[in-house]
Amino acid sequence: MSGIEKRFPGVHALKGVDLEIGAGEVVALVGENGAGKSTLMKIIGGVYQPDAGSLRVDGHPVVIRSAAEAIRLGIGFIHQELNVLDNLDIAGNVFLGRELRRGGFPGLLDRKRMMAETEASLQRLGLGLPADTPLDRLSIAQRQMVEIARVLSLNARILIMDEPTSSLTQTETARLLALVKELRAQGVGIIYISHRLGEIEEVADRAAVLRDGANVGTLARGEITHDRLVTMMVGRDLNHFYSHHGEGRRPRYFEVSGLRTRRYPHHEVSFEIGAGEILGMAGLVGAGRTELAQAIFGLDGGPPDLRLDGRPLRVGSPRDAIRHGIYLIPEDRRRSGLITESNIRENVSLPALSCYAKAGIVSRERERGAVAGICGRLNVRAPSVEMRVANLSGGNQQKVVLAKWLLLEPKVLIFDEPTRGIDVGAKAEIYELMRNLAEAGAAILMISSDMEEILGVSDRVAVMHEGALTGMLERGECSEDNIMRLAVGKGRK
Repeated sequence: MSGIEKRFPGVHALKGVDLEIGAGEVVALVGENGAGKSTLMKIIGGVYQPDAGSLRVDGHPVVIRSAAEAIRLGIGFIHQELNVLDNLDIAGNVFLGRELRRGGFPGLLDRKRMMAETEASLQRLGLGLPADTPLDRLSIAQRQMVEIARVLSLNARILIMDEPTSSLTQTETARLLALVKELRAQGVGIIYISHRLGEIEEVADRAAVLRDGANVGTLARGEITHDRLVTMMVGRDLNHFYSHHGEGRRPRYFEVSGLRTRRYPHHEVSFEIGAGEILGMAGLVGAGRTELAQAIFGLDGGPPDLRLDGRPLRVGSPRDAIRHGIYLIPEDRRRSGLITESNIRENVSLPALSCYAKAGIVSRERERGAVAGICGRLNVRAPSVEMRVANLSGGNQQKVVLAKWLLLEPKVLIFDEPTRGIDVGAKAEIYELMRNLAEAGAAILMISSDMEEILGVSDRVAVMHEGALTGMLERGECSEDNIMRLAVGKGRK
């Protein structure tokens, strides 16, 4: 790609960007949300056309007018936002739009071949599921693996991976990174986009950095370090990226006793979080962490036994939880935390409309002022609060979910995968907000599959395995080895 330019109304998204990749090479493309990475990849994938510049494959000029043309050129694209259909099974998703057909009767699908080829792709990824499993039975991590299996089945020569591990556990991530190395050895060129900089250090042959739609520079393999990448991406050092205090913790502020979920009705979970504390919750996919968060918020099972500041609470619905100051920031923000077709103002004010109403009529002026104030505090990057949420970056969408609860002065905040798919600069802002909330006296439960995040942010760590709490680690006991032993059902050393 040479001199690629792209403009949208009011935005100069790409400013003469150059990018090249060789056969059998892994090039990491890094930059903050809004740096232009996804726009550049959508031009390679045929989704957008460049306003200026040129593309060449094997030295020959090409014009990629559609996703179908990109596939014909051997370009496969694993998108950050999942492009799978819940009403189909795994095989139906893997072969969507290019279904295999049998000879004879026109239009008859060759399900046998589709199932066999799908299961072969799933085995390469270590996903032991039948190819006829309906998508609506799968977790987000498993759906991400189906998306990856679909693109792998294309046998692409150039593979674009946009945040491929954002929903995966450590074990699944390790398998995927091994597969990246395997594909590189087979001569596949891979463009790897990830906000997990440790992955880039492990697999990238080069790292190309974008900032504000322009090339900043390129690092060779031996030059790639976490600190150099961060400095190039954000143009500044991020001091105190992680911080934990917890010294002013007031114990037993929020207590959960004998909680059972629908998925694991035979296991009771009990724990407490202090006022001023961030309790990290670790575990493998399927450990029951999300179900536990939903149960506390009144979305799963019978009313849990909760106490807040010594007072018993009855939470039978999200309405009850909200009334008591208990708020959930869900794992899938686009599906469960936002109304993406609505604007920022409507999303942020939704749980608190009564605060801006008199005699049942909402004052738009008061509503807009409150929303603009909280979005300013959180540094939500948008020209106005009337901007549609679907057009925001992942980090700014997460801030909008957080903004709607901050207006209601939270006592307990549950973050389920708080920085999934978010760049390093926005991560630092989210961590600082979490720490500020804790220091203001809130109790924070942070569920995360990112080991670096769990170790860096948590004051203590609770670990779950198959619906049971297998251990509670004090700050001094927190290590990757101790957490993983508890996550697989073994005791700590």
